Amino acid sequence: MRFGVIGTGAIVEKFIEAGRKCEGFTLQAVYSRTMERAQAFAQAHGAPLAFDRLEDLAACGEVDAVYVASPNYAHCGQSLIMMAAGKHVLCEKPLASNAAEVRRMQACAKENNVVLLEAMKSVFEPSFDLLRRSLPLLGKLRRATLSYCQYSSRYDKFKQGVVLNAFKPELSNGALMDIGVYCVHPAVMLFGLPKSIQAAGVKLAGGVDGSGSLILGYEDFTVDLLYSKIADGALPSEFQGEAGSLLVGRISVPQELTLCLRGQQRQELETLKEPSSMRFEIEAFQRMVPGGDTSAHDRASLEAAMVMDEARRQMGIVFPADCM
Repeated sequence: MRFGVIGTGAIVEKFIEAGRKCEGFTLQAVYSRTMERAQAFAQAHGAPLAFDRLEDLAACGEVDAVYVASPNYAHCGQSLIMMAAGKHVLCEKPLASNAAEVRRMQACAKENNVVLLEAMKSVFEPSFDLLRRSLPLLGKLRRATLSYCQYSSRYDKFKQGVVLNAFKPELSNGALMDIGVYCVHPAVMLFGLPKSIQAAGVKLAGGVDGSGSLILGYEDFTVDLLYSKIADGALPSEFQGEAGSLLVGRISVPQELTLCLRGQQRQELETLKEPSSMRFEIEAFQRMVPGGDTSAHDRASLEAAMVMDEARRQMGIVFPADCM
């Protein structure tokens, strides 16, 4: 599959590295806002084509699919341009600024008979499927706590009065969108849309959240989500059932699973330890393009956006994209 990439940041570097481990992957084109940057990045990574106009990338017959890795606020508009031109789209998380944009994107994908997939790498890990299959061993599930707290190096600049992209509401950024989504998306992927949502967060100057917590209420269990860009966390995530619990080392890369059943010794579940974990989302995307079923991922992307919309509403966090 011949890929174009939108963006030239560190995440695109990782995407290319992972892609080259996938059969059939070809880096064909690079888009950046300046031709100089696009050409330099393309040359450095062996891509034959470079663009500084989105419309030219969309019209290029030598590109089959596009990886969108621009700031969050641009995901929807750029993906719509690509899909309207018949390009399949693998879009970085979060898929869009809000649920309304997700619906527009999914409708456009259906209308143009192309695949749209959110690059939520954790749910494509083989170990995530093992996690899912292990939950019945816990008996009646009563609580899950998903935690991802990672101090952002950009926060040091923020405290000095320099606001970088990670803390700009006009780019649809903040802790929930950048970090919390790693908790929200797996939760709805596993359990669906909750019956209730309670949210609280630390709101920073400028209108974005630095950290927060959500309580998702289901029929007979709750899911607690903890996330932060202004403090580190050392605790694992945990699924608690009446027969035991399952510990997850890092919910963003769930490759360390420990089963703790009552009356039994702790058991480290055997998982694939893959440094280039983005490989799994690329392989899944390539399998789906010939006509694979994306419905489970479509549902999770929309429901995750709906949960984050409600959480932001309760925390008083508004993006410019919400008003369009």
